[in-house]
Amino acid sequence: MAHLLGVEGLRLVVGSRILLDGVTLGIEDGTRVGVLGPNGAGKSTLLSALSGQREPDGGRVTRTGGVRLAMLGQGDDLVAGTTVRSAVHGEVPEHEWASDAAVRDIHAGLLADLDLRADVATLSGGQRRRVALASVLTAPADVVILDEPTNHLDVEGVDWLARHLHERFAGRRAGALVTVTHDRWFLDAICTHVWEVVPGADPGGGRAQVPGGIETYDGGYAAYVLARAERARQAAAAAAKRENLLRKELAWLRRGAPARTSKPRFRIEAAEALIADVPPPRDTVELMAMATARLGKRVIDLEDVAVRYPDGAGPQQRTVLERVTWRLAPGERVGIVGVNGAGKTTLLRLLAGTQEPSSGRVVRGKTVAVATLSQSTHELDELADLRVVEAVSMVGERVVVGGKELTAAQLVERLGFTRQRAWTRVGEISGGERRRLQLLRLLMTEPNVLLLDEPTNDLDTDTLAAVEDILDSFPGTLVVVSHDRYLLERVTDHQMALLGDGALRALPGGVEQYLELRRQGLGGQAPTPSRRSGQGSGARGASRPASPARPDGARMREATKGLARIERRLDRAAAAVEALHARLEEVSADPARLGELAELGRELATAQAEHARIEEQWLAAAEEVESLGLGA
Repeated sequence: MAHLLGVEGLRLVVGSRILLDGVTLGIEDGTRVGVLGPNGAGKSTLLSALSGQREPDGGRVTRTGGVRLAMLGQGDDLVAGTTVRSAVHGEVPEHEWASDAAVRDIHAGLLADLDLRADVATLSGGQRRRVALASVLTAPADVVILDEPTNHLDVEGVDWLARHLHERFAGRRAGALVTVTHDRWFLDAICTHVWEVVPGADPGGGRAQVPGGIETYDGGYAAYVLARAERARQAAAAAAKRENLLRKELAWLRRGAPARTSKPRFRIEAAEALIADVPPPRDTVELMAMATARLGKRVIDLEDVAVRYPDGAGPQQRTVLERVTWRLAPGERVGIVGVNGAGKTTLLRLLAGTQEPSSGRVVRGKTVAVATLSQSTHELDELADLRVVEAVSMVGERVVVGGKELTAAQLVERLGFTRQRAWTRVGEISGGERRRLQLLRLLMTEPNVLLLDEPTNDLDTDTLAAVEDILDSFPGTLVVVSHDRYLLERVTDHQMALLGDGALRALPGGVEQYLELRRQGLGGQAPTPSRRSGQGSGARGASRPASPARPDGARMREATKGLARIERRLDRAAAAVEALHARLEEVSADPARLGELAELGRELATAQAEHARIEEQWLAAAEEVESLGLGA
């Protein structure tokens, strides 16, 4: 593999702080690197040095002759008076870029809703971000450097970007990709290597600062978690607190996404031993019992709810939600996905009681106590002169998390504030720290219904793991609106979708089913029935098709029997997948049998594909039974 870009003895200094020193790394053709690290560790500064936008304070950046670079920074330099077409393609004639299939794919994925003749000054922040990203992706470049490319992209946009980058950089001589992102699903989908920027230490007492460094890992985010957990295990007692979080994350990765984990370069048997006796991330039965005791049988019910907004100056109205019926159960953990403008935030406002429906009604249980984590942190501005611990303790001195009573100071530490940062003034903390403080203050009010609107904004991956650990112990009802697919699959038990047609749909197939619906343009399709959901809740939208004529009994019986047959096949397929997972664990634990892993992996992939195929048949059969039942 040809060398494209690298650093030798790199030293980066910001003010009096040494971010990195003595770092030597290389990027080869076909490499896709994800850069991780806590906020303020120097990730963006590293990208600026790699791209040549910033001169290093020591060492050098090496580049093979003729290598072209393109970089997307966290801001944009779009100039008012420039059209979208010019911002993306410059002076290149339209017939040249329009004849390129890759460029057409970029237009479809990022610019489909924009007028290419529009002035960039008239665009929203999210639209400007997509234009800047399109400009970088269409540029002729051998090395593409992206700083937080998933910002302002919804779940569908992140999925498109992952597929586009994977196809572009998968082959030989395809170039290389370096990206900073906190989207862990995106990292796992595209990266072949992970660089973790480890911040330096300031010992104090007049001693010199210890500069930071970069630790490298093979594979995507799942392999990174595995490898880092192993390193933490070998580091012994000093890393005990962090290792507890990593074990829980690792256990979930093994249960929820084993096919995504690429082969790491450490002993497989050691990783298996690390998580052999780790319990599930959440004790669902215990949490449900606690939630029922605190909430009672009724939480929040939406009954035939519609929400409409004025559309322009005339009498016309735009319908956001139409005939939605949804019953939240005690202890239910649900994720909401949907296109921008489909009504996700409106739905949260209805649940919170800060907005009334245009028609229908919202019924709340008598013991419901709702807390909402909004997208903005402006509510903290009035607390700028308080210390972090003081801002938390003014809400409450103690809170019960996971069955244990924690003081405000203990909860602050659990969510990643060091003792020094815990006594920093609120007005001086970073955006990610403000987000953590916002969540801490909410938890201290001890709500039993928690509504989270894009909770991952400004949080690094370590903080996200800590937040997820706290949410695992939350015994109430949890509703999460997020574009972060990893978070949704990690902390919620099922997902629902708003596709922009006013309906709220259950997604038994999870986020992948939502993406498939969007790719097929099925926004007007009837809701999919939920198989064995166990949640006791349902959603009904206005887009249910007109009832067909009453079918005869024979047709209904035949459809029901067919559904039962497919369900039995689906159960057998699921058992086969589970058996193969068990065999993989058994073989992985025996060094003498590691040669069998490849064959077992192929068998598992075949079994999973068969399970997915039968599941699609089941969904189609279930829809048929439901439609026949509607006509009965």
